[in-house]
Amino acid sequence: MKSQIVKTLTAIAFGLSLSQVSNAKDENIEVTPIQDITHQELAAIYVLSEICPSQISDQKKFETGYKKLVTEYLPKEKDPVAALNLLSKQSSFAPILDEAKADAKKAGDEKNKAICEDVATYSN
Repeated sequence: MKSQIVKTLTAIAFGLSLSQVSNAKDENIEVTPIQDITHQELAAIYVLSEICPSQISDQKKFETGYKKLVTEYLPKEKDPVAALNLLSKQSSFAPILDEAKADAKKAGDEKNKAICEDVATYSN
């Protein structure tokens, strides 16, 4: 199931540049994803937390699936969802996050809803 979600995310949200954005001097939060996980993937996953609540009726199922997905991408973090939320607020992450949001918008409601439903059933 993870590979299906990743493939769907890749198809929709990863037309992004693979260039890395350097950290700003004033930021002290560093989330280090597991090897081979890009900040673009983390941005696409974070965007799900913004778009899915309006797409899914069972919020508890979505939150459970989302937490499991984030935990698999950030297994070394004590609280992976909180770590991803902090990363989303960093100025160095903003351009990547903006691209992920634009890609999700381009994908449209139907594709986004399908991904959100996959995440909601991911915990099963």
